[in-house]
Amino acid sequence: MISYAPFYETLLNRGITEYQLIFKHGFSASILHRMKHGAAITTKTLDTLCFVLNCNVSDVLEYVEDK
Repeated sequence: MISYAPFYETLLNRGITEYQLIFKHGFSASILHRMKHGAAITTKTLDTLCFVLNCNVSDVLEYVEDK
């Protein structure tokens, strides 16, 4: 299972809010909603997040084994 927990930690560390992602960087609120609920995002979205946050993929998502 993919977890977006690192994404929220990265946002906090960078001092960026979801509001800023939506209104300053043009992210769709539905993308952030999907991430909150563990749904899939595209690699294009992942690429854009890494660019905006100046981070690696591992700073946005991680693989967690199903139990």
